[in-house]
Amino acid sequence: MQNYVSIIKNNGGIKPVSDELLLPLIVPQKRLLLGPGPSNLSERVIRAISNPLVGHMHAETFKMMDDIKAGLQYVFQTNNRLTLAISASGHSGMEACLANLLEPTDTILIIKAGLWGERAQEMSERLGAHVETLTIPLGSAVTHQQFESAMKKFKPAVVFLTHSESSTGLKQPLIGFGDIVRRYEALLIVDAVASLGGEPFFMDAWKIDAAYTGSQKVIGAPPGLTPISLNSRAERKLLLRKNKVPVFYWDMKELGNYWNCFKEPVRRYHHTISATLVYGLREGLAQLAEEGLESSWQRHAVAAKKLREGFEARGLELFVKEPENRLNTITAIVVPPGVDCQFVTRRMMEKWNIEIAGGLGPTAGKIFRIGLMGTNANLKNVDDVLHALDDVLKYSTRHSRL
Repeated sequence: MQNYVSIIKNNGGIKPVSDELLLPLIVPQKRLLLGPGPSNLSERVIRAISNPLVGHMHAETFKMMDDIKAGLQYVFQTNNRLTLAISASGHSGMEACLANLLEPTDTILIIKAGLWGERAQEMSERLGAHVETLTIPLGSAVTHQQFESAMKKFKPAVVFLTHSESSTGLKQPLIGFGDIVRRYEALLIVDAVASLGGEPFFMDAWKIDAAYTGSQKVIGAPPGLTPISLNSRAERKLLLRKNKVPVFYWDMKELGNYWNCFKEPVRRYHHTISATLVYGLREGLAQLAEEGLESSWQRHAVAAKKLREGFEARGLELFVKEPENRLNTITAIVVPPGVDCQFVTRRMMEKWNIEIAGGLGPTAGKIFRIGLMGTNANLKNVDDVLHALDDVLKYSTRHSRL
């Protein structure tokens, strides 16, 4: 047996561990997550992720990955073979799409209507692409005319558009944009992180070349896996690249092999996927498929309608003015005059054990954001959050006068 005494002495001893780590784990048991994500997990998903681990190259894991792929093709409404889930949060979908479809000589047109356009710009610049932007007022959607004018002017190879701008509560209409992009022989990337499963989305019919979402939103699985899909046009660009994808971890050719997208003889090791997250995503997708997309879209629409009506009855101003451009998954309201946004979100958590969020990026301090996604999109949760918000806003108003 190794004698560690001299090793310890020669290295100055062992640093003691914090006493806090030795205390029992404390996790709130009944917190209602009505921010922009993550959403609460259903009991079915909680049971799934409590199962024992299996290996990342085991047959059982591969079978569940195949199930996930089929579920994602259903939710994206696509026949794309290159459909899988990346082992990282939603940002990875954005970075993977950009890294695989952009080369340093390419021009990308980014439609900026909130934080996610800003993030796409930052990532594209780091990749060395030539970035052009079309900035749209916060809470507003880009029109076909504005979009085509920018396509004519910049002639991009790739276009980035956000379907669900969670920093503002905006739903960007997508019908027709794919047709415009194809007329200019470009590729269309769409961010659907906060919408997929809760809003109509037809990847193939709308001619979207690459799209991604988050596991922790409408799908109702834990965060940590990012569903993504690339069509044959995007695949062709990937296969004809002059340079390798700059980050191996995002390389969709490598990931596509691991996920058996290309039906190659051997599934090669790429990384150690979390079996626990695979269980959760598989069951979240199964749950959504059993409900049916149309039923899920309708449930989210009904809950959002009641929430918006509740806000308007209280004299609270909806941030997105055009009804057709309001997300059903995340609703944004303007912070009333004299109200401290951070005070409200903190007290909602402390007194009512309900999470809502303030703005993000360009909307920080200007809005509240309330999410109704996955199992959280129900009328009881609408009643509960409105009741709690009534109490907290009254308290906040009194508090601000003291």
